[in-house]
Amino acid sequence: MELLIIIAFGAAIYWLWQRVDALQRRIDQLEWAQSAAAEQVAEEPVASVALVRSVAEDVAQSEILPEPEPEPEPEPEPERETSLAREALPAEDPPFVSAEPAAADITEQVENEPEPAAEPDPEPEPEPAKRSFDFEEIFGRRLPIWVGGITLAIAGILLVRYSIDAGLVTPSVRVAMAFVFGIALLAGAEFAHRKADLVGDPRICQALAGAGLATLYAGFYLAGSQYGLIGQTLAFLGLAAVTAAAIALSFRFGLPCAILGLVGGFAAPLLVGGEEANLPLLTIYLGLVTVGLTQAGERQGRPWLSLAALAAGLGWGALLLLYDDVGTAEILALGFYLLLLGAVLPSLVTGGSFARPVRLASALVASLQLALLVDRAGDGLLAWGLYLLMGATLAGLAWKRAELREASAVAMVIAIGLLTQWDPVADWTFYALVAGAAVIFAGVPTLHIWLSNEAKPATLADRAQVAAGSLGLMAATYVIVGEPFAPETTEWRPAITALLLAAFPLAAAIRTRRDPDATGWTALFSASAALLVLICALLVTPSWTAPIVAAAVLGILLFANLRRSDKASTALISGACMAVLLLLFGSAGFEQEFENLFTGQQDGIDGRAILRWAAVSLALGAAAWRAKAGRAFDIGQIGAALAGYGLAAQILPADTLPWLAAFAVGAFGFARFAADPARWALLGVAGLWALLPLMEWSATGIEAGAGAQTFLLDWPTWRDALLRILPFGAAAAALGWRGGEAREWSVPYVPGPALFWAAGAALLVTLHILYKQIFGIETQTSFIANALAERTIWQALLIGGAAIALRPLPRIGAQPAMALALTGLALAHLVWFTGVVHNPLFTAQAVGPVPIANLALAAGIVALAALWLIRGMTGLRGRQAVDALAMIAITVTALALLRQMFSGSILTAQPMGQTEDLLRSVMGIALAIGFLLIGRMRGEQSWRIGSLVLMLLAVAKVFLIDAAALEGLLRIASFMALGFSLLGIGWLYARQLGTKGSKENAEADPS
Repeated sequence: MELLIIIAFGAAIYWLWQRVDALQRRIDQLEWAQSAAAEQVAEEPVASVALVRSVAEDVAQSEILPEPEPEPEPEPEPERETSLAREALPAEDPPFVSAEPAAADITEQVENEPEPAAEPDPEPEPEPAKRSFDFEEIFGRRLPIWVGGITLAIAGILLVRYSIDAGLVTPSVRVAMAFVFGIALLAGAEFAHRKADLVGDPRICQALAGAGLATLYAGFYLAGSQYGLIGQTLAFLGLAAVTAAAIALSFRFGLPCAILGLVGGFAAPLLVGGEEANLPLLTIYLGLVTVGLTQAGERQGRPWLSLAALAAGLGWGALLLLYDDVGTAEILALGFYLLLLGAVLPSLVTGGSFARPVRLASALVASLQLALLVDRAGDGLLAWGLYLLMGATLAGLAWKRAELREASAVAMVIAIGLLTQWDPVADWTFYALVAGAAVIFAGVPTLHIWLSNEAKPATLADRAQVAAGSLGLMAATYVIVGEPFAPETTEWRPAITALLLAAFPLAAAIRTRRDPDATGWTALFSASAALLVLICALLVTPSWTAPIVAAAVLGILLFANLRRSDKASTALISGACMAVLLLLFGSAGFEQEFENLFTGQQDGIDGRAILRWAAVSLALGAAAWRAKAGRAFDIGQIGAALAGYGLAAQILPADTLPWLAAFAVGAFGFARFAADPARWALLGVAGLWALLPLMEWSATGIEAGAGAQTFLLDWPTWRDALLRILPFGAAAAALGWRGGEAREWSVPYVPGPALFWAAGAALLVTLHILYKQIFGIETQTSFIANALAERTIWQALLIGGAAIALRPLPRIGAQPAMALALTGLALAHLVWFTGVVHNPLFTAQAVGPVPIANLALAAGIVALAALWLIRGMTGLRGRQAVDALAMIAITVTALALLRQMFSGSILTAQPMGQTEDLLRSVMGIALAIGFLLIGRMRGEQSWRIGSLVLMLLAVAKVFLIDAAALEGLLRIASFMALGFSLLGIGWLYARQLGTKGSKENAEADPS
């Protein structure tokens, strides 16, 4: 322990060193400013003004010394030398000196000088000489004095401690020695002060006074608390006298004395502690020390001294809570001590810019310590009474000093937390404490709000205590006395508590309602009161009525805010709407009702469910009607629409619900009021009904696209298509057709065309599912017989729809985008499923027994039709790509037709022979010639290039494959045919290129 105290004193020494060094620098600055002003006033009075002002501001802003009210000082003489200024300074360090008067006088004197005729060029301003490190000054003169004073204090305390441990002297002699030594030190300090010329350094008297104070503190503590040599009254008077002496000596001897008194006063009980400490007397002692030092700091303009005393006092409060035997006297003493440090003293401390955090921190720490005391006392009335007394003290002091109301809010938060830890049985005592806390922490702020005006407005802490404090007290009450796991139990006591607590925010709402600038607070108070009333009603009504009760409270709010359209009231109604929905979702019986939303009514109509959903729907509809626009309008309409659907789901079967939602979307479109939020909500309901069948359809389509053979049972049923998917399409079309984008509302805007696309997609999926029912492919045999026909007809239907979309339709006109989408879908379906996944050339599928007139030709015609439509809707580059696809489609179709002639309906039934292979080559050459002729007739290069590519492939096949396998006349015939074909193609190309060249020459030379 001694080591810790020595370390503390060492830290104090270092701090004092820094402060005194800074003080010396400030004195040097003042002297330099005086001298510089005196030298420049005569020559450059105007230029010196800025210099002196700058120095004065720098000195005034320094925090080295406090700045009390300035005292009158004689005006400095400009002609006085620096040495004379030094002689004018006092020989001792005053406890506080303000530099502002001197600087102000210099400035005033300079400004009163006459202005010169012409302002000369300013010269560089001299800077004060930097102080160098003086080893002898610090280690030879300053430190020995400070260390000597502290050593004397420690020596006195350790001497007393040694005498106690060794048993050398009796308690009376020990105490007498302490008093004698302390008084001797104080006498030495006074002698040194009066004989300043002889002593030569004011720090000696400061060190002696601080050591004497610490020793006298220990002496009185030993006499009263440890040994009982004097009574408590005499000990109290002695401690008060030492405290008064410390305050007086700090004024007489300056800052170091105050610091040593601070350290010695709070350290004495630790150094001389005894076996049987008297807690009440110790709290009185610590309280006096804290009060004396805080007031000394305030009077001397040293806020740091007050803050340090408060911090030390609260630190002692934490140590005192570790006291073992806590009785009535100890509780009272410690409670009043914490009350003093948490409420009274912070209100008297100015602290400059630190005043607000100091008050909040003091209230927080003291409240926490009092809460621990209440816990140690077993939630006894005495400890609780002390805590409420501190709250009342804070509230009383804050009546005239509004800055203290934040500390009251801090105490309220801790009180609420402390109530949640109530240990005994919750009887009338608990409710009395809740009532007391409510009056102090909610009632007083409510009174502040009612009496507020422009001169004395209510603070943020007041409003927060009323709005949140009432709810917090109710939450703490229900934590202790509530029965959350017995929903059907009527809880009258907490219900009445909630109703009484609602009076505070309700009164505040009534008062602020008249202030147009406090609409936000009015809404917040109304929300707090409404929530407490709702809690009261929920605690005394059956659990299944929760949404009905919430709807009734929402109705009250709507009536109270009927003519208010500000944002805060709108937010209040929006929050109430959300609360109604949440209570509906979380109340008893919702599980079955929620299941009915997706399955419809199955087990009979439930009257309770009808009442619940009807009440919510009406309340939310009224909220939307009242709002007319904004967020409350959207939430109210959406909630009312969903609740209306929920009401229908408790009555109607599942098959009717999707069409009911779709019909409501269309019906609201013809209403005279804006109903877009409700229509979007019902569209979402219809979309949820369509979600599962759409997911099933998508999953089966992905499997089919991957090459799996899907059958009728893998796809959604026709009932799913007509009763689930189609209603969503109808709802999307109705919303896009009428009003979906015409009115403004806060839900993100979705344009009408997107809705039509969604409707078209739903309709297309429905038609696809119904189309699947026609062919009914359920086995592998039926797949081979009908799969190609099913795909080809479906693709033809898509192309037919595209052709219709290109025509000008009534009211909507031509839809080229839809035509392009349908054509592209048909082509992609054909290329992937017929050309890649289930190509009849490689997969067993029937194309038909008749040559030429079969499904292979039909598929080719469908592909060419799709490409023809796409070609008409694309540009030049797109047309070249389409021409390439058309040539590929013609070639593949020709190969399939040739294969059908040799293999029959199933193209994979027979292997390919030599004759068929030769005919493929001949057919390739013939197709190349045909493509060349088409290119010549149409004047399109793409067909000529395609002809060359196909010709090269055919020639390569003939030379590399066909000719190598033939013998005799067949090989000769093949070469002859190839030769004539090449000649014919060369002739055709020559004519084509020659015609092209003639045309180009004619265009180049028109003469």
